[in-house]
Amino acid sequence: MFNPYNIITNPLRTEKGAINQEKFNKYVFKVNTKATKHEIKKAVEEIYKVKVDKVNTTNVFGKWRRVRMIEGRRSDWKKAMVTLKKGEVIEMK
Repeated sequence: MFNPYNIITNPLRTEKGAINQEKFNKYVFKVNTKATKHEIKKAVEEIYKVKVDKVNTTNVFGKWRRVRMIEGRRSDWKKAMVTLKKGEVIEMK
């Protein structure tokens, strides 16, 4: 069953994302690793009530970390950059 809140985990707030948001009307989200571009598009349109032009995704691999003698790895995650149609804006709080 399609639940948009399971697809979009949270918006990512970075300096680079803020610049893309102002100049190119692109918003960055952390999404479910198994989500497709079509599902991400539908989820953003349903949650934020906007029209999406296109979606670009990338898999971000977790970094290796070490605490004293114990080595571990952060979780892998997926990032989606969503471009909105002209005139559309998402109100981020």
